[in-house]
Amino acid sequence: MHDFSGRLAVITGGGSGIGRALAGQLAAEGCSVAMCDLSQRDMDESCARAAHGAPQGVRVTGFLADVASENDMIAFRNDTLARHETDHIHLLVNNAGIGGGGSFVTAPRETWERTFGVCWYGVYFSSRTYLPALMRAEEGHLVNVSSVNGFWASLGPDTAHTAYSAAKFAVKGFTEALVNDFRLNAPHLRASVVMPGHIGTNIALNTLREVEDAAHDDPSGSGDTERAQATAFGEAFRDNGLDPEDAARIILAGVRQKRWRILVGEDAHKLDEAVRASPEEAYEQGFMSPGIMSETNPT
Repeated sequence: MHDFSGRLAVITGGGSGIGRALAGQLAAEGCSVAMCDLSQRDMDESCARAAHGAPQGVRVTGFLADVASENDMIAFRNDTLARHETDHIHLLVNNAGIGGGGSFVTAPRETWERTFGVCWYGVYFSSRTYLPALMRAEEGHLVNVSSVNGFWASLGPDTAHTAYSAAKFAVKGFTEALVNDFRLNAPHLRASVVMPGHIGTNIALNTLREVEDAAHDDPSGSGDTERAQATAFGEAFRDNGLDPEDAARIILAGVRQKRWRILVGEDAHKLDEAVRASPEEAYEQGFMSPGIMSETNPT
């Protein structure tokens, strides 16, 4: 798919970050876009930005949906096909994700399963729901956003990171399996797995929205302190790392080049090399060299 003009792309998590950047760049190239998000405000802004830079005839739509709900995804698909007056799509980007649920031992089960549900079942439900429409296109491409935590299940030796990592490993494995599945059973389709390093997005701030602040009504005020610290971390995470616009350009270049494996960011490439070079040591205390650790803050 070298040319996106005249096509229809579906993007989950289009309200900010990589999803917003992809929507804008695709629309600017003449590709209509249907996006979903949990935040109506964020999604409305993404739609307005994408539509503003789009050529005449490009249609940009948004739909409020929770990707972890199959019923929501079915409703999103129905809305997409109705509003774009079509029975097929050309590009599906499963981008939505949140953090949280770091420890399988100590994190609340609800938090762990919510993170896993968005990051894995969001990809699965979206892919299942949109596959018939993708199949009806003359050619189509399924893009699943995993993470460097899809090949290295860690944020370093002092931080548990199980729910997100487990989900991103599942996304990576699913997409790799689709490469051969499509070749055998849907040769007009392609699949790509995207593995970003640290991208300057709102993922940490969006995760904060998802987590109930148990200390919010604590008279001691400790809940307010924790929230302020989490907000400060989220803002610092957003304001550093690779720009989402640059990440989107790398992803779309990978789609054009028909690459099934798309690493995003220098830190992702370095970490990938380090894990491949020393897989048995990947979770040992001294695995991360100072050079890599200083440059790598995975999403």
